[in-house]
Amino acid sequence: MESAMTLLPIAKRLFLLSLAPLLPACSFLPRPQAYIDADLTGPEAYTTARSGQHQKISTGWLREFRDPRMSKLVKEALAHNQSLKAAAHRLSAAKQGTIIGRAARLPNLRASTNYSETDGRNIPSSENYSISFNASWEADLWGRLRNLDLSSQAGYAASVADFRGARLSLAANTAQAWCNLITAEQQLVLAQKTLDSFTQALPVVERRYKANTLRAVDVQFARNNVASAERSLRGRQLDRSNAARNLEIFLGRYPSASVSSSLELPHLAEKVPVGLPSQLIERRPDLIAARAQLFASAQDAEAARKSLLPSLQLTGSASNSADTFRRVLDPNFLIYSVAASLAQSIYQGGTLTARTQAALDQNRALIEDYASTALFAFREVEAALAADDSLAEQQDFLEMEVKQTKLAEKRALSDITLGIDGASFLEYLEAQRRSENAGISLIQLKNQRLQNRIDLHLALGGDYFTK
Repeated sequence: MESAMTLLPIAKRLFLLSLAPLLPACSFLPRPQAYIDADLTGPEAYTTARSGQHQKISTGWLREFRDPRMSKLVKEALAHNQSLKAAAHRLSAAKQGTIIGRAARLPNLRASTNYSETDGRNIPSSENYSISFNASWEADLWGRLRNLDLSSQAGYAASVADFRGARLSLAANTAQAWCNLITAEQQLVLAQKTLDSFTQALPVVERRYKANTLRAVDVQFARNNVASAERSLRGRQLDRSNAARNLEIFLGRYPSASVSSSLELPHLAEKVPVGLPSQLIERRPDLIAARAQLFASAQDAEAARKSLLPSLQLTGSASNSADTFRRVLDPNFLIYSVAASLAQSIYQGGTLTARTQAALDQNRALIEDYASTALFAFREVEAALAADDSLAEQQDFLEMEVKQTKLAEKRALSDITLGIDGASFLEYLEAQRRSENAGISLIQLKNQRLQNRIDLHLALGGDYFTK
């Protein structure tokens, strides 16, 4: 055993010396384009927000809507949504990859035992016990295994970012589903009020027709309005049911049908701060994941480049074979061996070079993908900010429209009731139709503003603060 251990340092020196002529080859290998070479330029600041102060971004965007019920439902979705639970398990599986990558840099130990027995009519019976231990370790001379380890860690970091992105997306989708449910509830209430109004007006029209003060066409239009309102009510009931089901899917409740709605949409009490910096999107989960994948590809490319160099493998073994179990475990009878091997691929039809080039091209492709993702993120934020201003202005005009249509409906009904000359029931029906349409449009527009503001927070990766 002592002679074998003495030979080990000598063998290591000999093999390391034999590598000397190959060391310059490393400098001639192509180097991967690292992720830090990606040059991305975006707008210095988002100046389309209307008012407020320059602020940074952090999490907690739900507080802006001042709706405790919405916050509670989002929290429930994050705790019980099945898709998010599946993503959590995938994240746990991805974490095991870092252990595998790290293990490649450590020694590999194996142990095995064997037992055999012979017995025959003309030969004496015998027993044989054997035990062996084997160890191997690849010396990471060039850092190839370290590159692969860093790649696996970066892959896990990308998985963590993807999971955080899934949480943010689920929170946004739940909040939007809640707003859609309230919108459907408000439209259902409005449809019922419209039906009640048309139903109440119909007997009046029929009496006036019998009194020869209205035409038959007025009666037909009044009845048509009632039928149309009935149809609209059924459609709104279906919309409300579908909105509730969609929310229950996110909450993990479906098909319990236990979710109840509110009659008030969340309020946008805050205005978007002006001059949001472009750096705010750096915390977006998809960009974080893209950066991690880009770093991983650079490490993979570096490892592929180093695979063209020789590899040094150190192995050792110890074994014993005896006719008794006690003796086989006696260390004095173990036989040791230590060896070192140097491997260098000479020719594989260009396989290794092709793999190296493919890894380099993959790294360059991810740089372009990252640039595209970043520019798309900039566009999402700009579009949401522009829409926020436009929708706010549209709401001002639509509220004025709703007010005027209600006044017109009230005045038309009053003129008919008082028997004013020239008063037309068709005008009243038209005023009712416009009032209903304007009311529905206002409900939808308010919901659209909420949806857009949630999309803005999704594009920013959180709220307007970083701490």
